[in-house]
Amino acid sequence: MTADRTWSGRLLLPLAAGALFGAGLTLGGMTDPARVKGFLDWFGAWDPTLAFVMVGATAIMALAWLIRPRLARPVLSEAFFIPDRRDIDPRLVAGSIVFGIGWGIAGICPGPAFAILGLESVAILPFIGAMLAGMLLHRWVFEPESRPAARASA
Repeated sequence: MTADRTWSGRLLLPLAAGALFGAGLTLGGMTDPARVKGFLDWFGAWDPTLAFVMVGATAIMALAWLIRPRLARPVLSEAFFIPDRRDIDPRLVAGSIVFGIGWGIAGICPGPAFAILGLESVAILPFIGAMLAGMLLHRWVFEPESRPAARASA
């Protein structure tokens, strides 16, 4: 792999993909917590916008899954990295519940949070700080080998 391809594959293309994702979330109205909360209000003023965004995302992903078997390898990697785990364990269920509760309370999840960061950075900073703290806490509790003391002794 050449230096130019490594540079674009490891930094520029993911940055462009993230910017496109953020732009799509913004265009779809997913940076507005009221829209997400409106989607979750099934018995009140239900807002179907999020359902349309999900259907669009699912259609694009379905197309990608149809194309993937026809490719020998990814354009910017040596191999496809496809998860092989299919089990549902208590940690997955608990994490899903915590994610859903937080999403319902805040009306924002990580993708739109970073899109909002580009629009109005001050208002979303507490959410992003709490999200990053939660990620670090999870890593510290469930991945002891990632703790600084464990890395130093390795």
